[in-house]
Amino acid sequence: MAASKTTSAEPLEPDTPFDLAELCGTCGVSAEWVIELVEEGILEPVAYGRRGPRFTAVAVRRVQTVRRLQRDLGVNRAGAGLAVELIEEVETLRRRVRMLESQLFGD
Repeated sequence: MAASKTTSAEPLEPDTPFDLAELCGTCGVSAEWVIELVEEGILEPVAYGRRGPRFTAVAVRRVQTVRRLQRDLGVNRAGAGLAVELIEEVETLRRRVRMLESQLFGD
């Protein structure tokens, strides 16, 4: 059952597999909404199985972020997709900076 996959305090492994129903249940969204995100290019299934598209935990984070952007800020789907990409890019750059700082200055 999707509810047992994760809680807000429990970190997900990046490769944790989710089918469409589990993703929807975990994130509290409809399958139609998720499919719209796939069609918009915001989510990318890693595979397709008997139960439809399969996603990783990265998709859970993206769905939650898009949902918050739309709900809290009224951002449309395309804008939310762009924002998610930029947020992820900033996080990647921050990780790189931390790694370089630790190599240069040692922790």
